Amino acid sequence: MSEWTDSIVGDRMTVDREFNDRVTASEFSNQEWGLIMTATELDIENADNPETARLIADTENLSQIMPELDTVQSQMSQMGGSPRDTGGGSGGGVVESIKGVLGLGSDDNGSDEERLEAAERLAQAYADELQSHLEAAGKWKQVRVAYQE
Repeated sequence: MSEWTDSIVGDRMTVDREFNDRVTASEFSNQEWGLIMTATELDIENADNPETARLIADTENLSQIMPELDTVQSQMSQMGGSPRDTGGGSGGGVVESIKGVLGLGSDDNGSDEERLEAAERLAQAYADELQSHLEAAGKWKQVRVAYQE
């Protein structure tokens, strides 16, 4: 199945550039987005049916990289700021940063689950954008056929 993904490398590069604004506006840094996409596999659902075929982001492995996303976020905070404002009132400050580095911070229990869901939504938005690009370029049928082989 890697042949079909090899055939869309240039298209992915184009969509990556176009999608960068969505990543910048998200809660994820570029480094975190890179990790998310490394753990995400693209798949085609119903490839044999032109009417219902859909490019999907298989995010099954994302939960395995969540600790690494936390590490990236912690490292960025140590370097003088977070790539995003996590909101929620008090800024935390030095003590919270140290607790985070030591793995003692984050009392909000749903935070990892919320970040996982946000990563899944953003990855699927990327897949939707890539499919739209392939359709506009007249390559979607070719990609679906290559996927089936």
